[in-house]
Amino acid sequence: MVKQDQRGAAASLLISLILFIILFIAALGFGIYSYSKMLDYKNNVDQKISVAVSAAKIEQTKVDNNNFAISSLSPLTTYYGPSQYGSIVVNYPKTWSAYVDDSDSQSALVDGYFNPGHVPSLTNQASTFALRVQVLNQSYSQSIQQYNGQNTQNKVTATAYSLPKVPKTVGVELSGDLTGGQNPVNTTMVVLPDRNYTIEIWTQGTVYLSDFNNYILPNFSFSP
Repeated sequence: MVKQDQRGAAASLLISLILFIILFIAALGFGIYSYSKMLDYKNNVDQKISVAVSAAKIEQTKVDNNNFAISSLSPLTTYYGPSQYGSIVVNYPKTWSAYVDDSDSQSALVDGYFNPGHVPSLTNQASTFALRVQVLNQSYSQSIQQYNGQNTQNKVTATAYSLPKVPKTVGVELSGDLTGGQNPVNTTMVVLPDRNYTIEIWTQGTVYLSDFNNYILPNFSFSP
């Protein structure tokens, strides 16, 4: 009985020793691995930071290039009007040129001329424009009154209208000879109330009427 107990104790001691050795070797290996990683990080930290920064720059460049590509695909460019006159936003084709006077120098607080290629002479009464935009220093009722006579003479048709981006502000769309001159030009115009002011958006003739309906009006906005 004594010999068996001694053998059992010896076997248990041997197993414990083997487990200890295995654990010691594992701990030693982990310690060596951790120490080598620490030395690697310590010796190469600047290089690793440089690599990380370069990777971040490459990723940011990809994002910027993607944003630029998306922007370049847009066919429109934008004019932003002064906030005191309703912050109008005019989106128009990139191939058009624009001249906008928003210096509050006349009754038209904002007076914009837009046309493909170049803007024709502003002083030549024969000039026509693909797009005209004005913010007038008068109320909507005053502005619309001047067209009532033409409307009753069947020279102009009038229908209620609101911009897709400003649906709660209702104005009127006018179509016909709004000039009243000897050389009538068919004009399509949208007149909208803008606080104490009036916004007028129009195209002269029919050449750019499609752009007016498909690009200008759907993307025009302001803060009533």
